[in-house]
Amino acid sequence: MWTDPTLKIKTLAELKEISAQSRASGRKVVFANGCFDLIHVGHVRYLQNAKSLGDILILGINSDEGVTALKGKGRPLQPQSERAEILASFECVDYVLLFDALTVDGILREIRPDIHVKGTDYTEDSVPERETVRAYGGQVAIAGDPKDHSTRDLIQTIISKTHP
Repeated sequence: MWTDPTLKIKTLAELKEISAQSRASGRKVVFANGCFDLIHVGHVRYLQNAKSLGDILILGINSDEGVTALKGKGRPLQPQSERAEILASFECVDYVLLFDALTVDGILREIRPDIHVKGTDYTEDSVPERETVRAYGGQVAIAGDPKDHSTRDLIQTIISKTHP
């Protein structure tokens, strides 16, 4: 039976309540985030590994404005609504949140996940939000495979194959 993946896309207020209820029932809440502009195997491995660290995976996705600020002109390639729907369709992703800020400190303070997960391009000590997470008693974790995949590299491969 088909379920509309957009039902997984929630507001910060909704996720604050979901997170609190989940923790109260003994479930471990995990939060991961990123741009997810052009999905590749590195994203899949990161999200599956993040989900394995707990019971509920909340995924923060940078808004179109946030992606442009972080990645530059011409990005994102796909609009935020489509990126959110694609990622919400992943079985390992329980909820999706679109956000505008350049860091997720404010989100973390609101939903207080047990674990904040970043990819292998970080270390636990280089995660920008590590002090926010530690301040409320959460953990920082690194997940995924080595950073052998990137959207930037995939874009370059597409360009080189279509314009040799």
